[in-house]
Amino acid sequence: MLNLHPVPAFTDNYIWCLHDNQSAYVVDPGQADPVLDYLNDRALTLRGILITHHHWDHVSGIEALLQVFPGIPVWGPAREDIPCCSQPLAEGDQVNLDWGLVFRVLEVPGHTLGHIAYYAETTPLGPLLFCGDTLFSSGCGRLFEGTPQQMHQSLQALSVLPVETLVCCTHEYTTANLAFAQAVEPQNAAIQERIAQVAALRDQNLPSLPSSIGLEQAVNPFLRVTQSTVLESLQQKCGERPATEVESFATLRHWKDNF
Repeated sequence: MLNLHPVPAFTDNYIWCLHDNQSAYVVDPGQADPVLDYLNDRALTLRGILITHHHWDHVSGIEALLQVFPGIPVWGPAREDIPCCSQPLAEGDQVNLDWGLVFRVLEVPGHTLGHIAYYAETTPLGPLLFCGDTLFSSGCGRLFEGTPQQMHQSLQALSVLPVETLVCCTHEYTTANLAFAQAVEPQNAAIQERIAQVAALRDQNLPSLPSSIGLEQAVNPFLRVTQSTVLESLQQKCGERPATEVESFATLRHWKDNF
């Protein structure tokens, strides 16, 4: 049986662990100790590490994990400096894991210039997306390196994946993101329903993730920049309606940065 588990790290990071009852792979291990504890508690052997981008809270555990599991592959973006990366990846490359799983690499610049995501169309869990800090539940990553046009294009590429695709992002930002989403679309019933759902989960200290592409299409303002309700909010906020989708996205991102 294949399991997908978000291992908590730092204050709000998740290190995704994909495993059966013997072998495991982890995504973006910013810390080694939580991963090692999770593996040891279940007598799992780490078989590989997948990295989405170079930020310290996604890569700082790599070297310590390699000390315990030497020689395992480290996949990561070819365009970024990833510690101990043995398998540099670019758009269209494939990553073959155990269980016959094949992940396709998607280049999704914006948060960082070399950011990648991993997408598997067919798994026992359904379509699966590891998207790092590009797409969040009800939000998206800040533009530390890329342009609004790059990030908008990256999000558009993810938004057309199958609606049942599980969205495995790497931060528990959902509550704050939903507060912003509600400010943008106060009459959106799907957002209100999601707020109640996430509040119940977080009250039990349970993760709000994974999300799904279908859910994000309904509640994530950054995937809804062409909706009339979003455009009306942007017009009220700025005094004029943005002329293009990219301008709408940029205005929305600036609003969120200062929310």
